[in-house]
Amino acid sequence: MNKDIKAYDSVLDLIGETPLIKLSTTTAHYTGEFFAKVEAFNPGHSSKDRIALHIIEEAERKGILKPGDTIIETTSGNTGFSIAMVSRIKGYDCILAVSSKSSADKIDMLKSMGAKVYVCPAHVSADDPRSYYEVAKRLHEEIKNSIYINQYFNELNIEAHYKSTGPEIWEQTGGQITHLVACSGTGGTISGTARFLKEQNPNIEILGVDAYGSVLKKYHETKEFDAEEIYPYRIEGLGKNLIPTATDFESIDYFVKVKDEDAAHMARKISQTEGLFVGYTSGAAMQAVKLLNDEGRFDKNSKVVIIFPDHGSRYMSKIYNDQWMQDQGFFDSKSTATEQHIEYIK
Repeated sequence: MNKDIKAYDSVLDLIGETPLIKLSTTTAHYTGEFFAKVEAFNPGHSSKDRIALHIIEEAERKGILKPGDTIIETTSGNTGFSIAMVSRIKGYDCILAVSSKSSADKIDMLKSMGAKVYVCPAHVSADDPRSYYEVAKRLHEEIKNSIYINQYFNELNIEAHYKSTGPEIWEQTGGQITHLVACSGTGGTISGTARFLKEQNPNIEILGVDAYGSVLKKYHETKEFDAEEIYPYRIEGLGKNLIPTATDFESIDYFVKVKDEDAAHMARKISQTEGLFVGYTSGAAMQAVKLLNDEGRFDKNSKVVIIFPDHGSRYMSKIYNDQWMQDQGFFDSKSTATEQHIEYIK
């Protein structure tokens, strides 16, 4: 008797329903219980799979995107990979404007997915014609039958997480979640997830993570854009030098800033203690939890969910490379390189 073959039609069917994993070692001395929403279990290894599929399928549904069209986007790497992945399967050309701050690993991954990549200088203003925002806009104007995803100003970015990440976390915690900790870049992940969770229980605290060198925390507190806050920093996919409309600041209760060095070391610590090989922004999110715990933000009844956005494999040339860490001045007498773990037999 023939049996049905249990197979997915494509990797797109694997997007979402990522696991919630209890953290034990890293949080052993913290107050409360802590759980990681591990987005690296998406087929594209990041939370950006969710918005790529949702935005592209909405564009198809509305007739904006047709066979043979070109999809253009600005990205620090993860969204670009997800868009390239979805484009390959659906048959669209893909062009990506990428910040030069993106790791070489991410840029190589984008090329491996068949995307055409424009690498733009990171430390220029958002309205500079060389910025990845302006390059993407120019390419969209020049290329016929193209659409520009524009994740920073696309309400569908929020909607994707409102419809998926939020409900998943609510279901996985049995409605017991008391705090959500998430990094804010475009703001789509934290905003969409927060909107859903706040509808279920308005007492859930939404705690955003920002970078030093970014304007988001101060804008949240003052509603003023302060260009003096802007300076170069190393964390990818976190913070901004503009105010994205894909960030619902009203749904976020509090922001905490983290340092590049601390986030890098925390990511490495998570890998070595929890067995989770996580990316730079995951380290930033966990470092924020440490700071929030030190502030007394949690109590013994707290059930804290931390979104880990992507996989460590995208940072092999950066935070998991001892030479890069050394070059950034991230190693000192208290935090040393891991070269002693390698012994060469001659």
